[in-house]
Amino acid sequence: MLSLAGKRVFLACGHTDMRKSINGLAAIVEGSFKLDPCDGAVFVFCNRSRDRIKILEWDGDGFWLHFKRLEKGHFRWPTSGEEQTLVLTGEELSILLGGTRVALKLRREELLGKRIT
Repeated sequence: MLSLAGKRVFLACGHTDMRKSINGLAAIVEGSFKLDPCDGAVFVFCNRSRDRIKILEWDGDGFWLHFKRLEKGHFRWPTSGEEQTLVLTGEELSILLGGTRVALKLRREELLGKRIT
């Protein structure tokens, strides 16, 4: 179970090859980001079409690899630029992960002519 309480969240800007599993993602964290994947932080990766994410989490004695695939829509994701990672709070990550549901709800209410408050 993904636990974000008190954890730093590093978002990998741009896209990541989703064929990578725990070892491949941990190698990206160490090699590209110059961070320790075992320091208790959460690392979030997204594919090119932004409809799949993987979250790498160390829980003290092993890694968790969380995966989510959207059936509709896509995640709003920062492009790669000068920064390879973006630091988020757990709350910001929750908003990012739930953003498609909010956008779909808003779009549905706009279509139905409901007032959005």
